Amino acid sequence: MSTTANSLFTRSGQSRFARTANPLSTQPRGFSWGRYALCGLGTVVAATVANILFYYLGGALVAYDPDFIILSNPSGAAIFTVVPAIVAVLLYATLARFTSRAAAIFTVISAIVFVVTLIPDFTYIPTVPGSSNGQTAILVLMHVIAASVIVRLLTSTPARQPR
Repeated sequence: MSTTANSLFTRSGQSRFARTANPLSTQPRGFSWGRYALCGLGTVVAATVANILFYYLGGALVAYDPDFIILSNPSGAAIFTVVPAIVAVLLYATLARFTSRAAAIFTVISAIVFVVTLIPDFTYIPTVPGSSNGQTAILVLMHVIAASVIVRLLTSTPARQPR
């Protein structure tokens, strides 16, 4: 072999460009998909519980109109928190897998999505029968609570470290 060819191989005869057979070797130390799954589940539960508790607190502060179907019972608050929280957990998992700056990217995406989700609260909700400014404020605060819990809990999970 030439000296150039020899330099491409290690002493054991394995090519320096060969990929490792262990797919987990690309994962950073300190990151565990099992631990992330628990964190994701905890995030969904925490955001949902926080919004349901706020639903009852809001009901003590603002009388919910029975004709305003959106706040007629806590199941609406639960469903509209669980589904986006699951999507957020899956998005963060994807970012953690394929990017080195998952938390920063997720935070920016979350801010944009947060603003977009407020648009119906200020455009559509006032046209719904039984709506009031107080109930609209409760809905907006529920968005703030869910977004805060989701972003805080997911971005505190260690993600991939820079390559």
